[in-house]
Amino acid sequence: MQPLLTPGQQELVDRAGKLADVFAERAAQHDRENTFPHENYDDLREAGFLRLSVPEELGGFGAGLPEILPVLERLAMGDGATALAFTMHLSPLGQWASVWRRTRSPRLEGLLRKAVDGDLVWASITSETGLRNDMTDASTRAVRVEGGFELTGRKSFATNSAVATHCSTTARYEDAEGGPRLLLCQIALDQPGVTIHRTWDTMGMRGTQSNDVELDKVFVEDAAVVHSLPVKHLDARVLETVWAWAMPAFSAVYTGVAAGALDWTVRSLVKRGKTADPVLQDAIGECQILLESSRALIHHHAGDVLSRRLFTGDVQDGVARCATVKYVAANNAVQVMQRLVEVLGGMSYTKALPFERMWRDIQASTFMPMGNMVTRKLVGATVLGERPLPEIGPDETGPDSRAQG
Repeated sequence: MQPLLTPGQQELVDRAGKLADVFAERAAQHDRENTFPHENYDDLREAGFLRLSVPEELGGFGAGLPEILPVLERLAMGDGATALAFTMHLSPLGQWASVWRRTRSPRLEGLLRKAVDGDLVWASITSETGLRNDMTDASTRAVRVEGGFELTGRKSFATNSAVATHCSTTARYEDAEGGPRLLLCQIALDQPGVTIHRTWDTMGMRGTQSNDVELDKVFVEDAAVVHSLPVKHLDARVLETVWAWAMPAFSAVYTGVAAGALDWTVRSLVKRGKTADPVLQDAIGECQILLESSRALIHHHAGDVLSRRLFTGDVQDGVARCATVKYVAANNAVQVMQRLVEVLGGMSYTKALPFERMWRDIQASTFMPMGNMVTRKLVGATVLGERPLPEIGPDETGPDSRAQG
């Protein structure tokens, strides 16, 4: 059972499939050697996929969430690490494009055109060791200097930093009027004071090379502070951009890894003449149903973003809905892999076969933001009418927003 797609979506997925099949041939080596697949990025660039989510009138493909998500899933069927790294470029550009279509912001247009020209590859670098990555605070410090700020701190899980030219990052400005604020900033990764430390040596997703990034008095001009909010607040603009796009994108990647594992398992069973076994049919059927349920929720979410229904309620409800999409997809993917282990037996444990890498890659899904426990608590609080954090609504969001409650 293949995803039901429009002709436009199918055309992009078919193109992604040709890339994914090549990526799959390279994945084992990069996993084994703990290296970044630069040649995969070269192929993505040559295929035009680095401008997939840029509006057509600016030189891109004009793909929105409904087109991007099945592409990410198909890429992840070949190599989850490449798909996850690519997400850190594709998703932010899609966020900017959706805002640009409404605002015609010259700043966003400039960034999108740089991506089309090949001068910009993006990464979102906000995680910090010991601090929950919920886009409400940071340990990195921002100090006011003439013309902007200096950022000092260390970021972890910097996915795509091996190839990115620029990134978005966060810092806490303690001395802001009205109380501490979280600054959302844009920096170039070749700026003075930026150091990438090779710390990535993990069980799975090794090809992402999500190393640490140290910032030592990195200058950010005022114009590059693209948003700010009072610390420990949920924010409407962060919902509209980060949460609304990143959660389904991650969901598509992990769904794709599990779909790739299922596809490989089915081909193995066909080759071995095992397709008539009712016990195996039961297991494969359950796995397919889990994937279809993930796809249905991801697709529904994309529609809610496109129609802007997601943004008509309160901010906490919107963030909880975004997190739910990722929670369901991640846990369904884990369950698929576990059932397939029962089907494959010792074959699932063999490094010479691709399933073992896919099994390890999927383990990152449940703790990647938003992690399982954080999601359950947020959804539970929302249903119970509790508000763990105050929120900045759509009419208040921006540099003049003030702490609530």
